Amino acid sequence: MSEWKMLTLVGEDRPGIVARVTDALYRAGWNLGEASMIRLGGNFTIMMMVAGSGDIETTLAPVVRDLGLHLHVDPIKGELHRHRIPNIQVRVNGADRAGIVSQVTGALAENGFNILELESDVAGSPRQPVYIMNIQGVSATPLEQLEQVLAGLEDVDVSVSSIETLIG
Repeated sequence: MSEWKMLTLVGEDRPGIVARVTDALYRAGWNLGEASMIRLGGNFTIMMMVAGSGDIETTLAPVVRDLGLHLHVDPIKGELHRHRIPNIQVRVNGADRAGIVSQVTGALAENGFNILELESDVAGSPRQPVYIMNIQGVSATPLEQLEQVLAGLEDVDVSVSSIETLIG
């Protein structure tokens, strides 16, 4: 089993970040595992599992310096091919206010819901911001029970649905 590390990079979004980072890793003999890369608020962030030998921080130092990135590396216990397939999707929208994410995710956690992915955005206008959140996860709790638990949240509309997965 490979010794995996979780590599996190954050910086101002610009073309070429992924190409420069992955090329430096490839040339130094690092293997890439699962990855997530996304633009948030004008910044670009990369999280990826990497395995290899040598000092990854030294390997990436020129890229980090040239692109003004912040780098963080953690050793992790990880294996590839350990995917979990989500079976429930929760969509939330409402007037933006503090506490929405905490309240929704707290209610889900209390009911055995394991979040696999959470995306959120703020739409509307600066005077009337609207918070939008989409959560996918795994839960053995009946859909109706999750709906009932989330129905009590104030000032947000919540939709809970099953995810049909076709394999083949």
